[in-house]
Amino acid sequence: MGAPAAEVVEWLDAFLEIAEIEDYPGALNGLQVEPPATIARVGAATDACMATIEAAVAAECDLLLAHHGLFWGDPVPLTGPAYRRVKALIDGDMGVYAAHLPLDAHPEIGNNVLLAEALGLTSWERFGTIRGARGLGVVGGLDLGREALASRVAELLGRTPRVIEGGPPRVRRLAIVSGGAGSMLAQAAAAGADTFVTGEGGHHTYHEALELGMNLVYAGHYATETLGVRALAEKLAATFELEQRFFDHPTGL
Repeated sequence: MGAPAAEVVEWLDAFLEIAEIEDYPGALNGLQVEPPATIARVGAATDACMATIEAAVAAECDLLLAHHGLFWGDPVPLTGPAYRRVKALIDGDMGVYAAHLPLDAHPEIGNNVLLAEALGLTSWERFGTIRGARGLGVVGGLDLGREALASRVAELLGRTPRVIEGGPPRVRRLAIVSGGAGSMLAQAAAAGADTFVTGEGGHHTYHEALELGMNLVYAGHYATETLGVRALAEKLAATFELEQRFFDHPTGL
């Protein structure tokens, strides 16, 4: 049982369009740590942190799929936590594959599309640009009271969202971008949305939401970015007949 690692990585690169989608500087999408030659069991996690690495190694996973991988920004020395993460991966003979903006923006199993489906958006379209990635978010119709939307978000994601009531009490057009996309509030308004759901944002977005006449729903960075990596693991496992498991390690942020 299992599949050649080279075939699994090739499929992931193509399915996620890794080479076509720009990302933040230093956000290394794709294979980050070499897995064994044959992959039989896949783990998935929002963050490739020590807790999820140790849990996946203990579960004898061959590859960990992560939305937030090991590498961001400028190179850092392999000391302290960075060294311990890499050592645990090498000692456990487990690889890491990361997909950040390519997973957010994916049209089938992306965080934003899955959130849109779960929240009941109709006739949606893509909007928004960040770091050169175009069409990152989703915007579409919704006829729902603001409080009912907050309840639906809470039920879906398992946490009470922070709602800034700058827009109408009844939501008619909703925009969604997972993660820390508060800076895209103006783009959501320009796309015709009266309400924007994202994970988190800066202090100034409170005033910006009021001045734009927008409802702003902060549902949590981690919470809005669990759906995509779960769906990716399920899709990969079904394609190659692999075992798969999600390792949940919420940050509360």
